[in-house]
Amino acid sequence: MLASRSATARSPLSVLVTGFDPFGGSAVNPSWQAVHALHGREIAGHRIVGGELPTVFGASVRRLEELMREHRPRLVLCTGQAGGRGAISLERVAINVDDARIPDNAGAQPVDTAIVPDGPAAYFTSLPIKAMLQSLLDAGVRAEVSQTAGTFVCNHTFYGLMHLLGQPEWQGVRGGLVHVPWLPEQGQPSMGLDEIVQALEVAIACALSTRHDIRKEAGALS
Repeated sequence: MLASRSATARSPLSVLVTGFDPFGGSAVNPSWQAVHALHGREIAGHRIVGGELPTVFGASVRRLEELMREHRPRLVLCTGQAGGRGAISLERVAINVDDARIPDNAGAQPVDTAIVPDGPAAYFTSLPIKAMLQSLLDAGVRAEVSQTAGTFVCNHTFYGLMHLLGQPEWQGVRGGLVHVPWLPEQGQPSMGLDEIVQALEVAIACALSTRHDIRKEAGALS
């Protein structure tokens, strides 16, 4: 767990980037490995604070909120593993449902369960995903805008993040989710760790320099 209390980490010029622990029988999770590599770097004058989230419904959002309160970031980028995808996936929308094909790391396997009872049906990311996509493509990174973050813990955390960012306390803070492919040792299609790290650096730099998405997709869907 890299994120820790320090004067530097509490700087207002910080970006919180999170990844998940391994799940589903895998020994690694590329999202956390990439975040681990990014921790402590500086991008566009902002210090990167890396944090590991448990692949557990409920607990992932609680840990995310703890990290946000500790580090008070200007931007939050959650990352997760998407086996079977061959490109960096910039997620557009989080939906208000947990529907797990496999159990999480605590053994929970919710079916058609609301993440936030009476919450909006969905939230759009508040990251400039179209600008981020162009930056990634210009850098030679395979990338795409994704219309679904699934219904497992990644989507759960993405929805929880956007629900938190809708509160007055977090006004002005933007966030969203990016899925990364498997590492080569996990199967195909895949992407090397160095390329994933590079992709996240490019995406973060773009998000920090771009105030709004082309389609102005921030907000809630009802």
